[in-house]
Amino acid sequence: MPRPPRASLVLLSLLTFGLPVAATGLLGCGETQRPDGGEGLLAKGDLAPALSATAHDGTAIDLRALGKPTVIYFYPRDNTPGCTTEACAFRDVWAKYQAAGVLVVGVSTDDDASHRAFAEEHELPFPLIADTDESWAKAFGVPVKAGYTKRVSFLLDAEGKIIEVYPDVDPGVHAEEVLAAAAG
Repeated sequence: MPRPPRASLVLLSLLTFGLPVAATGLLGCGETQRPDGGEGLLAKGDLAPALSATAHDGTAIDLRALGKPTVIYFYPRDNTPGCTTEACAFRDVWAKYQAAGVLVVGVSTDDDASHRAFAEEHELPFPLIADTDESWAKAFGVPVKAGYTKRVSFLLDAEGKIIEVYPDVDPGVHAEEVLAAAAG
């Protein structure tokens, strides 16, 4: 008779001895461990992590040298219904973001080629970061499950301090919601 996988034995042992499985982190139910040692999403008042990247369109993004308020919005996947709705909602109010002097940056685990195709197909005027190694998600404490980033947004001030966190995003109205906070 073949032996069960080791993980199955560990899980069975935990259940047998009464340990709550969620507390073990085996089922991915815990908070996201950040590189700074904290857990969960960065909070209002925290300084954004010292991250930089080149976006799909060649825009250099350095979170410690923004110089203007910025929306960092994490989304699960290019060209999926909710993500397309959210991206197009930001696109549709892009002129208002520009008038308010606010930068919008989308982040997902998709690669640059996927971002270029997504941006071209939907005429997205803002940069998209390819977080293929999940370093941006981890630094912000954003959960990633099976390669899909949770839909969460952060509004940063010009110095990179988080002034608002949006953990529960409605893709259809989110762009307007953040714009109101950024402009107000």
